[in-house]
Amino acid sequence: MFTGIITALGEVTAVEAQPGLTRLTVASPYAAEGVDIGASIAHDGCCLTVVEKAQCGAGMSHVVEAAAETLALTTIGALKAGGQVNLERSLRLGDELGGHMVQGHVDGLGDVLSVRQEGEGWRIKIRPPKSIASLIAPKGSIAVSGVSLTVNEVDEEGFGVLIIPHTWSVTTLSQLKAGDKVNLEADMMARYAARLLAARSGN
Repeated sequence: MFTGIITALGEVTAVEAQPGLTRLTVASPYAAEGVDIGASIAHDGCCLTVVEKAQCGAGMSHVVEAAAETLALTTIGALKAGGQVNLERSLRLGDELGGHMVQGHVDGLGDVLSVRQEGEGWRIKIRPPKSIASLIAPKGSIAVSGVSLTVNEVDEEGFGVLIIPHTWSVTTLSQLKAGDKVNLEADMMARYAARLLAARSGN
């Protein structure tokens, strides 16, 4: 379980294709002694398991493995050596919930329609897949590339989010441009509410 509050920017240092999966090596400022083998770390909002780790300067280098389905249904399959990725370690009992409850299970890929500056912030317009469009509502929560954001607008084209300067400077959202793909995870409560309504209506 995660909160959508990015705690580090990682750099992809190697991408190794193997039969049925891809191994990603990521360098980060996390302390190696504080991350166990088998730990869950969200990479751009996709929960992946640490299978190897090593000290790397003042931080660490870790390896995760992504299966074919993950590669096909998320942006993980497009990562290249030298690219950056939003990282968040899983919640521990007693941690502050600063964003919203995020599972690290990507619901679908969104298409970035536009990125424009508005005052001190930036507005990003995204078209979600039809499968989760009904779960997105104004003032609701959504995870975009692992970042917990509030939906500011919804229309026939898609939805918009407003990025404050801090979030812009510490995540990969500042690298987005029209035409890019982003991992989307709908709000957990919205998903369960929709499922309950569907069950009551017999669908």
